[in-house]
Amino acid sequence: MEGGWSTIESDPGVFTELIREIGVEGVQVEELFALDEGSLRQLEPVYGLVFLFKWVGGQKPQSEPSFFNAPSVFFANQVINNACATQAILSILLNADGVQLGEELSSFKSFTADFTSDLKGLAISNSERIRTVHNSFGRPSTFVQEERPASKDDDDVFHFISYIHADGHLLELDGLQQGPIDHGACSQDEWLTKVVPVVQKRIDRYSAAEIHFNLMAVVKDRATLYHEQIARLQAAAGGGKEGAEGEIFQLRERIAEEESKMARYRVENARRKHDFVPFIMASLRQLADNGKLPDLVKVAREKARQRYQKALLAQQQK
Repeated sequence: MEGGWSTIESDPGVFTELIREIGVEGVQVEELFALDEGSLRQLEPVYGLVFLFKWVGGQKPQSEPSFFNAPSVFFANQVINNACATQAILSILLNADGVQLGEELSSFKSFTADFTSDLKGLAISNSERIRTVHNSFGRPSTFVQEERPASKDDDDVFHFISYIHADGHLLELDGLQQGPIDHGACSQDEWLTKVVPVVQKRIDRYSAAEIHFNLMAVVKDRATLYHEQIARLQAAAGGGKEGAEGEIFQLRERIAEEESKMARYRVENARRKHDFVPFIMASLRQLADNGKLPDLVKVAREKARQRYQKALLAQQQK
């Protein structure tokens, strides 16, 4: 998809590998299944939160937002489609303290330091490296669609925003807004406490039937964190393990779990990136040449009919 941006899956494995392929070190993305302070504290240090929700056009804010405009805060307007998730994560990374951005993002941050928010958005869209890495996680397709159909009113449209702590404030970074939204002053220690009701308030604006939400945290690489904890425990014990064997053993188990998870991410991402259509077409052609395809189609149609009848009967019994 030359020049454009592909739609990519909202998945912590995708975003973790995307971050690392851009050149950022020591950071990963974790999915949150509960919106509470305890869950967030377990992941400290947390550099920022990414919140996915179904965008509803024409919805007015409950109150006029207060914008926080400070030169030290990186904020970019969203000027491209399909890239709001990557932009939300970049907004966290480019505002985080203590993160090794790598050569690509360090140069980008320096280059765009004096840009306006709309020019920063354009700079993201024009970054060949960021776009190439982003698009590598899009679903490959053998078939090229010449024209994209216009969105319908009932189409689901999803949007990503970020929450960070910067300059002593809890900020919401939404590329569709004119600037960072200020949710009040807070310290680094307080921001995880204060962000929970802010996100919950946004969720409460939707109907009880709406479940299209996803919350992810951009955090320090867990394996690195556990290695650092082991080193501190060993140093406290004078270089030995006496008195800390149990805790060190648990930390090493966690490191093994993280290594296994990252290996799984690599396999899943390789499958995402692979185009299976040629294999499927070749298999169908071989089945047709051997005269087996018509019978398989009949079996598949019968199974589909049975599933439909079963679902219809279940619906009528409700």
